[in-house]
Amino acid sequence: MVKANNNGFTLIELLIVIAVIAILAGVVFVALDPLTRFRDARDSSRWSDVNEVLSAIKIDQVDNDGTYLSAITSMTAGEVYMITDGGGTDCDGGNANCDTNVTAEVVAGDHCVDLVGLVTEGYLGDIPLSPDGAGTWTAALSGYTLQRDATGIVTVRACESENTTEIWVAR
Repeated sequence: MVKANNNGFTLIELLIVIAVIAILAGVVFVALDPLTRFRDARDSSRWSDVNEVLSAIKIDQVDNDGTYLSAITSMTAGEVYMITDGGGTDCDGGNANCDTNVTAEVVAGDHCVDLVGLVTEGYLGDIPLSPDGAGTWTAALSGYTLQRDATGIVTVRACESENTTEIWVAR
């Protein structure tokens, strides 16, 4: 009588192992959810940027005996402006991607606020640009907005937020 050699795996055993590995890989991928992590990272950067801009504005105000930068002083109270480096001419053009829209422009560039003075005076390293999510942001359309109310409270907002509600700070 001849004995059969039974030292290998059957096709069914191999398929079961492959299926288990595939299920575990799927569970790990879903648990890690890289897309959500990228969105969270961009939102974190936006939070940091709005805080940095508002701090620079307030430190400049304190250093100048309570007077805001002239670009901020000339803003109409209650209206929302896009922060730029001075090159913005279509500052309500990014409204499709903004949680709070820039006030509609009557004349091109009339709702752009040039904060380069904060850079030249050393309060900001440069005008921050929002990380690209739905919108594509440049120095002319930074993806950050500024609003000053009648009592002098300044609000800085990120145009877009991905995994949180609107990103804004006010003082």
